[in-house]
Amino acid sequence: MPLNVAHMTLDLITALALFAFVSSITPGPNNLMLMASGANFGMRRTIPHMLGVALGFVIMAVAIGAGLIQIFDAYPVIYTILKVVSVGYLLYLAWKIGSAVPILPEVQAAGTPLTFLQAAGFQWVNPKALSMALTAITVYTPPGRGFDDLLFMAVVFGVINLPSVGSWAWLGLQMRRLLTNRARLRAFNILMALLLVASLYPILTA
Repeated sequence: MPLNVAHMTLDLITALALFAFVSSITPGPNNLMLMASGANFGMRRTIPHMLGVALGFVIMAVAIGAGLIQIFDAYPVIYTILKVVSVGYLLYLAWKIGSAVPILPEVQAAGTPLTFLQAAGFQWVNPKALSMALTAITVYTPPGRGFDDLLFMAVVFGVINLPSVGSWAWLGLQMRRLLTNRARLRAFNILMALLLVASLYPILTA
């Protein structure tokens, strides 16, 4: 059955697409982790991670819009707890990236990139993804709109998000030309870990 979103104007759809692109392409935990994965494991082995980010966000946005946002409004402490868990998990991931044993291209089969399910599940503890979903739901699917509008918003995000996050994995792949020894790769991983920690600044100061 086709989505019933005929009432959405071209201006509104354009604004939604622009918001999806800007929020998806700018630096954040997903993109920094994908760049590190592209550099360490290559593009092909990073594809499940990319798909997990894009589809995981769609699923999370639909779930939040369909009912969880009312729970967050009724019990703000749940969102606060989720933020604390998010910070703790991101710090753990930063430590894992920064302390990872550098894997050179000729032995990259020894590494273990993030799986589809791990990347999809990560969206629920990713502060930027949560903020993107809540903002999109509030602005582009306000009260009174139907489930079709919510699903349309999530699909637009998914379609735009996948190539956006993929560009960061591709950027990491290109950087492998410079990361030709363990020392450089170690420094790159430490830098990615520090940037991942720095990406927590907005949630810590909110």
